[in-house]
Amino acid sequence: MLRFGTDGVRGIANTELTPEYTLALGRAAARVLGGERWLIGRDPRRSGSMLEAALVAGLTAEGVDVELLGVVPTPAVAYVAGLHREPGAVISASHNPFGDNGIKLFASGGTKLDDGTQHRLEAVLDAIIAGVPPVAPTVGHGVGSTRFGGDDVASYLDHLVDALGSRRLDGLSVVLDCGHGAASGFAGDVFGRAGADVTVLHAEPDGVNINDGVGSTDTSVLQAKVVDLGADIGLAFDGDADRVIAVDERGEVVDGDKVIALCATDLKTRGELANDTVVVTVMSNLGFRLAMAEAGIEVVVTPVGDRYVLEEMAAGGHALGGEQSGHVVFGRLASTGDGMLTGLLLAGLVHDSTEPLGVLADRAMTRLPQVLHNVRVAERDPEIVGALAEPIARIEQRLGRTGRVLVRPSGTEPLIRVMVEAADVAEAERAAAELVAAVEQHAAR
Repeated sequence: MLRFGTDGVRGIANTELTPEYTLALGRAAARVLGGERWLIGRDPRRSGSMLEAALVAGLTAEGVDVELLGVVPTPAVAYVAGLHREPGAVISASHNPFGDNGIKLFASGGTKLDDGTQHRLEAVLDAIIAGVPPVAPTVGHGVGSTRFGGDDVASYLDHLVDALGSRRLDGLSVVLDCGHGAASGFAGDVFGRAGADVTVLHAEPDGVNINDGVGSTDTSVLQAKVVDLGADIGLAFDGDADRVIAVDERGEVVDGDKVIALCATDLKTRGELANDTVVVTVMSNLGFRLAMAEAGIEVVVTPVGDRYVLEEMAAGGHALGGEQSGHVVFGRLASTGDGMLTGLLLAGLVHDSTEPLGVLADRAMTRLPQVLHNVRVAERDPEIVGALAEPIARIEQRLGRTGRVLVRPSGTEPLIRVMVEAADVAEAERAAAELVAAVEQHAAR
């Protein structure tokens, strides 16, 4: 049975993530998270409507009313849930291929679930799948109803434009790659309203082309288009638009680390970086931490997953956090990562600068060589780090202070992620190859 990872549940639609499982998850979510009404959005992949119907059935069977927001970005659901202090769900597999799908749940108010809540939800889900009946089945007028909504999505779009404050994007040339995902129906309009000269790519979802050689998982077309048009900035969104990868005027990728570094120093200069602190995950490049130290900004490090970043931001009252992968969270403006919001704020920063994005990004931080391998395994092994303690320790000692090793199971896929940073790329590649071999040997046992 599917278990919760770093961002909800995710798997192959109709074999791992089935309608039957989704119905049971809807029932469990209603019992654990409560709420009289739930908000549901989805991305445009083919299996979305099937799983939406099953999730609605589970929620309404527990007496919950449901409002369907349609195909919308994940942060739109979180924002509307925050407006009404209601729970919500998004049916999306984010950056995964179209055959996969997933379900992300938000507690009342649009916040992500903590570990304790997820464990309780899994326990109730297990009981439902095992056939344990509810104490008092919902019947008659107690059964929930469903309506098509979406009016509040307009408020979310207004919120995005308003987030720029006094800044505008007039005259800025922006290329947007929507990845045939949830941003397709919104991004061009939002950036146009902010004053940008907009070119939109890959905004014609057909249910199967989401993330297919486009969007944040493959920026090659966007990079070429930015150079061809002489644009100031390119922005690539993932399937549910909660993350963004930027491209500078030279066609070079500006990842989440550099975006966060730029936004952190900008906020600090304007006196808006609470506690002069930024929150990132263990995947952030060592060069990011060195740059922040030089800028007088403290760095708090969490496990991988934007929900851990969000928890730390809330606990410490911090204003900015995120991941190298492009999830960026502005704590005063959103309760989750938001690709369009991040893109707007980065574009506003570039618009107000006398220098292009490439120069700004190069100055923001210098990346240490980083090698990342994804080793496919039969199933995720949470004990992998302990099993490989000896080779990990040996390589860490060899790299010393100028290097770093991270081995971890993916939170969403049957992969073991191996990451090595070093002062020299050849040394990073050599160390990563040793660890990949160790992972493969362990997995073969």
